[in-house]
Amino acid sequence: MAGASCSSTPLCSFFFISWLLFASCTHASSEALAMPPIVDGLSWNYYWLSCPRLEGIVRRHLQKVFKQDSGQAPALLRIFFHDCFVQGCDGSILLDGTPNERDQPANIGIRPEALQTIEDLRSLVHRQCGKVVSCADLVVLAAREAVSLSGGPKFAVPLGRKDGLTLSINGTNNLPAPFFRTGELLDRFAARNFDATDVVALSGAHTFGRAHCATFFNRINQTDPPIDPSFADNLSSTCPSADSGNTAVLDVRTPEVFDNMYYVNLANRQGLFTSDQDLFSDARTKGIVNSFASNQRLFFARFADAVVKLSQLDVLTGKQGQVRAKCSVTNRKKGPLVVTEVVEEVVDLSGLL
Repeated sequence: MAGASCSSTPLCSFFFISWLLFASCTHASSEALAMPPIVDGLSWNYYWLSCPRLEGIVRRHLQKVFKQDSGQAPALLRIFFHDCFVQGCDGSILLDGTPNERDQPANIGIRPEALQTIEDLRSLVHRQCGKVVSCADLVVLAAREAVSLSGGPKFAVPLGRKDGLTLSINGTNNLPAPFFRTGELLDRFAARNFDATDVVALSGAHTFGRAHCATFFNRINQTDPPIDPSFADNLSSTCPSADSGNTAVLDVRTPEVFDNMYYVNLANRQGLFTSDQDLFSDARTKGIVNSFASNQRLFFARFADAVVKLSQLDVLTGKQGQVRAKCSVTNRKKGPLVVTEVVEEVVDLSGLL
């Protein structure tokens, strides 16, 4: 019927544009509803007034850094995880001290260049905005940019963390080891309210970067979980002994790109760590590995959600903590840095600060 067609009329154009606007708003609303929950004290636009150019400053500086040294991207992501999983995302891994968290076995290989990059970011941001942005927030932002600038997902992170006044030596024992089997890995994460999907997604951080021989030497002659013989031969050539100073890439396919090839590696028995390869052997996680191997968009979405969740572990907000004037030291003018030996003590102290 002639009355059913109006493709050339102004009225039809108006309805078409209105429909597009409605669809766009509906899509935006659904995305907003899908945003993961955040803890009290954090906000998606925390620095909107006090430092509106914050994320641009961080992104532009890291673009320059990664152009010169792409290895800093996975190094910054590792600093983020190793900060948050010890006593919360409070910048404690950045603190100097005798001893300090970086000296501990679980933190072998933390790159000093990446730590300096965080300090450089603090200097740039504080010069632009004043001392309003915490080092803890800069660790989170640097990790997010490390992912997105390496080919990974672009996603928002809530901000508003304060820097802690303590560090925890025993807390580094909470970090999962590369020789963990899946059961141990799931238990360790479950204690912090992460499920199997979170664990497999966060393990995907091993899609770029390098590891020292001592962290994977046990894999070379391992049969359970299995290892590809050619892959094992290559590792043996790289690491004739566990104490060799050499390193190997975590992802043999795309070692400098954040993508889903890590999961393809696992399906081909080419996971570098025991904790990686066992994800493909364990019935509780194998299906998740397969789904991420075949659907990069799904992996990116789940990884982003898990990072946002991780970034909110035991955060200090409001009047808790401080904004450090230098990331490696607290602002206290009197008294030594408090080095705690038990994580529970840190939690108690943080409530009094």
